[in-house]
Amino acid sequence: MTQPVRAVDEVVDLTSTLIRFDTSNTGELETTKGEAECARWVAEQLEGVGYQTTYVESGAPGRGNVFATLPGADSSRGKLMVHGHLDVVPAEAADWSVHPFSGAVEDGYVWGRGAIDMKNMVGMMIAVARHFKRAGVTPPRDIVFAFVADEEAGGKYGCKWLVENRPDLFEGITEAVGEVGGFSLTVPRADGGEKRLYLIETAEKGMLWMRLTARRRPGHGSFVHDDNAVTAVAEAVAKLGRHQFPIVLHDAVAEFLGAVAEETGHSFDPDSPDLEGSVAKLGSIGRIIGATLRDTANPTMLRAGYKANVIPATAEAVLDCRVLPGRQAEFEREVDQIIGPDVQREWITELPSYETSFDGDLVDAMNTALLAVDPDARTVPYMLAAGTDAKHFARLGIRCFGFIPLRLPPELDFAALFHGIDERVPVDSLLFGTRVLDHFLKHC
Repeated sequence: MTQPVRAVDEVVDLTSTLIRFDTSNTGELETTKGEAECARWVAEQLEGVGYQTTYVESGAPGRGNVFATLPGADSSRGKLMVHGHLDVVPAEAADWSVHPFSGAVEDGYVWGRGAIDMKNMVGMMIAVARHFKRAGVTPPRDIVFAFVADEEAGGKYGCKWLVENRPDLFEGITEAVGEVGGFSLTVPRADGGEKRLYLIETAEKGMLWMRLTARRRPGHGSFVHDDNAVTAVAEAVAKLGRHQFPIVLHDAVAEFLGAVAEETGHSFDPDSPDLEGSVAKLGSIGRIIGATLRDTANPTMLRAGYKANVIPATAEAVLDCRVLPGRQAEFEREVDQIIGPDVQREWITELPSYETSFDGDLVDAMNTALLAVDPDARTVPYMLAAGTDAKHFARLGIRCFGFIPLRLPPELDFAALFHGIDERVPVDSLLFGTRVLDHFLKHC
């Protein structure tokens, strides 16, 4: 008798196939590609085992999204949404050891752009959804599987558009899980052993892209100009780029550092002048946690002038600002003080911060699922310095968590793989995550 196909039997192939779809998101409609083709393939995988799917293009041709619902035992409960984005950031093949869109399975890893961010989770979602349908599994509540577009460019042609134009797709959803969380961090214990902490994202900094503009009198480059627009913007950019905003220890960060301190015996004194140095000792994850200790304003783009001997009338700069929950008003006041009254600022992207508490039945279900597969697990909350689609779903009152369960080798520089070269996910981590996701959705 043929044994039914399990989720772990096909998750590696599914993830590899997903990576082979070049869904590079350049941020420009003209050059972004592949999402529709990939979304329709996802729909085929679900429809092939009996799901009814809904395909939606979000605000522009080719920005494909797929939704499918698995009815649960108690439809009176709020629905749980499990979401993953299909787009990836671009990759330059010449920089990689393995072609970024090969989906190669080599040396115990699945390689390629999106292997971590976040076609690994999409593969796990499809594998578990297919297994549940084949096996006749009825989860405790309705589960909505959502595969979405344009996350890597802020969701204007993805979840932002869907939330604003198709709220019916999210009717009844009260909670959601997606990126970035659920991965392990191995820390040395005070007794000489090791402990695996699994980081659950409960908060995100606000993502605000700011344009600075200076307008001054144009003129000939040979004359004396004491009101040069380029100079004004350059000075403002330099001041902001060197400025350190104050350390503010958010609850999620404090809880994380407290858990690490309990396990390792190391202290993280919030009043220490070297708190950032202490966090940096955590290794690669220290970069992620360190970025949540204070607001940041990083210059990323400059634009001015059209000829070497012409003083331009305007000069512009763009800064990528990430702001802690509850800090935006104070952040804006501090920025205005730094740039002065003669340089104007405006938000060109304004995605607010998000936070929820680390408690409740869903958190308990995540913890139980991890312990079922890794008895040495300990879940801890943390804050993400970047942004996810949770920012859009929160507008509908949906409580969101970052939960992509991955047991990672301690030596793997996980943080460097996000948007980096040679992005890859361990095969064992995929299998682990699939088992955890299976357990979680059966007890959610």
